[in-house]
Amino acid sequence: MFVSFFPRPKLFFWSLVFWAAVCIGLWYGGARDWGGLIGLGAPPDPAQAGRVSVFWSDAFLWFYLYFLLATLLFAAFWQVYAPHPWARWSILGSALILFMTYFQVQVSVAVNAWYGPFYDLVQAALAKTAPVTLTQFYGELITFAGIAFVAVGFGVFMRFFMSHWIFRWRQAMNDYYMSHWSRLHTVEGASQRVQEDTMRFSTTMEGLGVNLVSSVMTLIAFLPILLQYSYTITEMPFFGEVPHALVWASILWAAFGTGFLALVGIKLPGLEFKNQRVEAAYRKELVYGEDHADRAQPPTVRELFSHVRRNYFRLYFHYTYFNAARIVYLQTDNIFPYIILAPSIVAGKITLGLMQQVLNAFEQVRSSFQYLVNSWTTIVELLSVYKRLRTFEMVIHGAPPPVPEVEDQRPAVA
Repeated sequence: MFVSFFPRPKLFFWSLVFWAAVCIGLWYGGARDWGGLIGLGAPPDPAQAGRVSVFWSDAFLWFYLYFLLATLLFAAFWQVYAPHPWARWSILGSALILFMTYFQVQVSVAVNAWYGPFYDLVQAALAKTAPVTLTQFYGELITFAGIAFVAVGFGVFMRFFMSHWIFRWRQAMNDYYMSHWSRLHTVEGASQRVQEDTMRFSTTMEGLGVNLVSSVMTLIAFLPILLQYSYTITEMPFFGEVPHALVWASILWAAFGTGFLALVGIKLPGLEFKNQRVEAAYRKELVYGEDHADRAQPPTVRELFSHVRRNYFRLYFHYTYFNAARIVYLQTDNIFPYIILAPSIVAGKITLGLMQQVLNAFEQVRSSFQYLVNSWTTIVELLSVYKRLRTFEMVIHGAPPPVPEVEDQRPAVA
């Protein structure tokens, strides 16, 4: 799954984590000020934060160059240390996906910065506390449109590129498995594992990976913002004054949801894996029945389909209470930030613009911490596919073929 696309996967991913930590530490340790050496030394302008021009400001341009240099150094090392035929896609392609994910997070930061002036303008217009003209109002909408157009254009390109990246990974797995087909073709469901499971694995891994990176980057971007707002909003319901109230509320609420749903859904990965097994056994018998008259007889088909039916009904039951728990939590999650902000809203400590900024930042941080909550069903599906491909690959390394998932229970024909 990984060795077909990445050079020496275990060492590669550990080196990636190490190099990312070094680059991030160097950046916050002073490298972000080195742009002045090449004429990109203008400090970030707070007034520019909610404007589309922020994306080509000196600070952003220097970061783009810094990211490019770090990527090229990392790719050059692996090209020399362990050349791989898919390195351009697995290393440079993955780096581009990381950058595009970072850019999307910065779009969210820019929109959050735009919320303050816009909603304060709306509040001033509605309460008639200050004169507001149509030019001012439309000007703020045009500002948002500029950010949105950049985001849309970048998002379209990101989806196009990621579609190709996913297919390249699937192609790498396909080539790898087909090069060992003489060993693998005897494994139950071999054709399905090469044709379908490789596609599902690459697609699911891409989605989960991008969401994980996006969650981490969102935390890095929005936690300082939420911490800044916590100096204004210090009171929590039932607890009173709490230092860094918004940060603690988002962390504890997300941790509770993650642990709660992981506990409720603990049985689902095994059931999904078993579902793949019984479906494969049923499909295999039907395929044999196309060429052999003594296969796929009614008693056999009924028996195999009964396994499918029983497992699906178990899945339906377990997903019922899991979905109930998940929906209750997510619906409560919609009003949770208002509960936290209630004392400050009632006391009139914050403006409408600040409230919208806090709500958006709070939502971004909570969503990042709730990565497992939002991805649990996808993780369950990925685990079932991973188990199938892992047992499949064991044959390549000399292990005996896996024991058939469902015993052939065809009744003897008199």
